[in-house]
Amino acid sequence: MNRHMFFMLAGAMSVALPVIASAQTELTVYTAVEAVDLDRYKATFEKAHPDITINWVRDSTGVMTAKLLAEKDNPQADVVWGLAATSLLLLKTEGMLEAYQPKGVEALDKKFVDRDTPPSWVGMDAYVAALCYNTVEAAKLGLTAPQTWEDLTKPEYKGHIVMPNPSSSGTGFLDVSGWMQMWGEEKAWSFMDRLHENISAYTHSGSKPCKMAGAGEAVIGVSFEFPGAKAKSAGAPIDIIFPAEGSGWEAEATAIIAGTANLEAAKTLVDWSVTREANEMYNVGYAVVAYPGIAKTVQHLPSDIAAKMIDNDFEWAANNRATILKEWQKRYDAKSEPKS
Repeated sequence: MNRHMFFMLAGAMSVALPVIASAQTELTVYTAVEAVDLDRYKATFEKAHPDITINWVRDSTGVMTAKLLAEKDNPQADVVWGLAATSLLLLKTEGMLEAYQPKGVEALDKKFVDRDTPPSWVGMDAYVAALCYNTVEAAKLGLTAPQTWEDLTKPEYKGHIVMPNPSSSGTGFLDVSGWMQMWGEEKAWSFMDRLHENISAYTHSGSKPCKMAGAGEAVIGVSFEFPGAKAKSAGAPIDIIFPAEGSGWEAEATAIIAGTANLEAAKTLVDWSVTREANEMYNVGYAVVAYPGIAKTVQHLPSDIAAKMIDNDFEWAANNRATILKEWQKRYDAKSEPKS
């Protein structure tokens, strides 16, 4: 090699090196996490890992689950971060998840980690079924606050209850699954038949019933605790009620999509998702998180929410999901709000 060619090559390398050093790995991350939280998670993670950029794709649990299944043969996501554990179990049975044991996962509560070794999914936090009850609208109508799930079938509540459609909402599905696990299928369907008489609409968002109750558009929203606490903090005249029989719940969880071209970056994100720092961030909105001992009481929520959570069999819920939803749609879908 002559001197002229050597210096030309060296110059080209000196130009190329900074480009290589600053190269970004972009992760497409599918999520059902409330949109209000996504910016702070992204900012915190990217500050610690400036070579990785998160591109969120967000929708409700049911819609996101259907999207992932439809893309089975041509996956578009690298990571699923913040989707119901029961949904991830469906993907697992389809061979769509890359099993991975994140660093530090042994610190998590075992009920938030897939049973297999290495796990296919790891949990973040729990969202727990609760009622959002508008005290002002109830007083105008002379209604009394429900204390149990069974109370919701009383004639006085006819037309005053909204709840999520379990086909499109993870919150709706955890309600139905929870009732079946508490009471057995026959009693649960009987309860839902009677509840249906009082429902004004089934929404396609798990948080929307609580928002509607907070806005006075419904007296009772069957929802989960996080939007209730948020609405109450914003001044909504609501009480957050955990029915006496117990509350169904779901874990928001994270997994790597099998075949991702960005496996190392995906592992880095999943490693971060189980850290103490990440769980402290989850605790801003969720009273129950996967990392034991760090959760602080969330404003407007009781300190003993974990005691209200039923024993939840994720495997049973995932295995029976299709059958449950088919029957639910046949019985009740006529009252579902139009899909946007």
